[in-house]
Amino acid sequence: MIYETSYDSGRLPYKPDLTRGYWAKPSDFIFAGISLAFRLDVFSIAWVIFSYAGCASVVPYIIFLFIFIVPLFVMQSFLGQFSRTGFISAFRIAPLFKGIGYISLAVNLGVLTYYSVFAAIPLLYLFHSLRPTLPWSCEGLKSWSYNFTEHQVRHLCHILHNDTAPPLTNSSWFVTHEIPSNLFLKSRFNHMELFEPNDDGFYISWEVLLCTLLIWSIIVAVFYKWRSIEKLGTVLRYCIFATFVLLFIAVLRFALIPKDPLLTISQFFIPEWYTFLRGFPTVSLYIVSVFGVGWGSVIALASFNRFQTKIIENSWTICLAQLCMFLSFAFIIYVTDNYFEEIKDAYNADNPDSYAFLNHLWALFLSTGSVMAEMTWPNLWCILFYAMLLLAALITMVTSLLSTLQSIFDEFEELRARKTVVTYIVIGLLAFCSLYTCTNRGVFFHIILSNDTLVTQTCLNLLLFFVVLWVYGRVRFQRDIEFMLGQTFSTWKIYMLRFVSPLCLILLLLGTLFIAVVNHDIGTIVLQIAALLFIVLPWLYVPGYMIYIMLQTTGTFKTRFKRCCRPMDWYPVELVDRQRYEEAMRNTDATHQLSHDETEI
Repeated sequence: MIYETSYDSGRLPYKPDLTRGYWAKPSDFIFAGISLAFRLDVFSIAWVIFSYAGCASVVPYIIFLFIFIVPLFVMQSFLGQFSRTGFISAFRIAPLFKGIGYISLAVNLGVLTYYSVFAAIPLLYLFHSLRPTLPWSCEGLKSWSYNFTEHQVRHLCHILHNDTAPPLTNSSWFVTHEIPSNLFLKSRFNHMELFEPNDDGFYISWEVLLCTLLIWSIIVAVFYKWRSIEKLGTVLRYCIFATFVLLFIAVLRFALIPKDPLLTISQFFIPEWYTFLRGFPTVSLYIVSVFGVGWGSVIALASFNRFQTKIIENSWTICLAQLCMFLSFAFIIYVTDNYFEEIKDAYNADNPDSYAFLNHLWALFLSTGSVMAEMTWPNLWCILFYAMLLLAALITMVTSLLSTLQSIFDEFEELRARKTVVTYIVIGLLAFCSLYTCTNRGVFFHIILSNDTLVTQTCLNLLLFFVVLWVYGRVRFQRDIEFMLGQTFSTWKIYMLRFVSPLCLILLLLGTLFIAVVNHDIGTIVLQIAALLFIVLPWLYVPGYMIYIMLQTTGTFKTRFKRCCRPMDWYPVELVDRQRYEEAMRNTDATHQLSHDETEI
């Protein structure tokens, strides 16, 4: 045996789970990887700080695609596919840093506690789209809460149909007009300042609560009905394909909204020069989110690949497809924003004594409803659109939960015999915690926590570069990936991963930190406490785990440190691949790098 085992360090060796299964088809990994782009909360985050810059955002995205998005995707895929384990046990590559895996576990569970709101709200709107008259249409708006909409609030219908607007309560020249589809959600909480960071009252929406419970019930049914990865991967493939089709239909329909569709499309793909400056900070939010909610989903998803799956080609396919997804959702937002801007500009031109501002929040989830309400057959388009958003959110939650649960079972051998019970307990706890998002404070809560998770994800990616390419070593990484793929991996790519990619991530980290600080300045005390619990305290686990694992190792301090930095039980899981790996290592000059006495840093 040419590799080092945990026995040599005084710990029990890792026991792989040979029953975890593989994807039914190689394309299932590609579909699952593309679905990571369904993390749609990034668009609600972008609204807080930046406005979308049209297709100009593609320019920095493509630059980052070559510099570190695809390389990082390849590196995470390598960890999962080579070790055939999730994002915790994969850190056998350098056991001293396994605390990173436990931080990832905490982040993933934290994200799942609030992400159900992105499925519950589309489900709520989907149910109301089945009514004969859409409640967020100008006609349907008059049928609910007359005083709430007509006397206290100015809204879009007053502009569209020249209705009598309520008198101004002050002499301000700047007048805010609500969009009916946004106003509809606020009416469910009976709270006009739903998205404002304040502690004024505590309101709960029973409709959103019931939708949230229904969402978690669907997820329970999915994991109960399709327990094996082969069946679950097949179901995900069909659901993802259905989401693609619905998204394509939505893009085509929204493209017909402007009076001159060709001009709008050309302006989207060839924007003004100043929009390029806005594109860079906006796209930085999406760059981190292409790896899914939380962290480590790529590692866990790749662990279901066959050992010699071509991850480099798959990574390029996934990332380019994600770019198309990004453009599709961004185009819908772009058309929606322009739709409201045209209405606002026309109104302001006719009323020079006041300036109307249309408060179109959460453009993708909320404001689009009022746009579709003015279409022909509005109910049909709302049903298709909100079904697409619902499917996207459910796929995101199932994929993240699959990655998290599989990582838990890979790391804790004693839980493998009780997978079903553990799965239901985890889902039940997450469902209970997510009920907070059914309140007025909880709806705003996700925006701040999403920003914090972007900071954490960037830090974890930086640490991953350090662990794999500096602690494990560039030579061993290059050797392993060439052995696994059966093709050469250029040295210049290694040096780019070592120096250029981390530098870009550091710049990205500064941007996400800035966004997080800005959002926490407007946050409440509850949000500050949540950030401390979910973001700050987990990072104390990294040095704590380092101390713990060194105490579990025998020898002097220097010997313990070296042993904890060396890979333990790092080999292909399948017996045939492991034998090939041992034979290949014996026939190369790199064999000594796996010995007990030397470590490449």
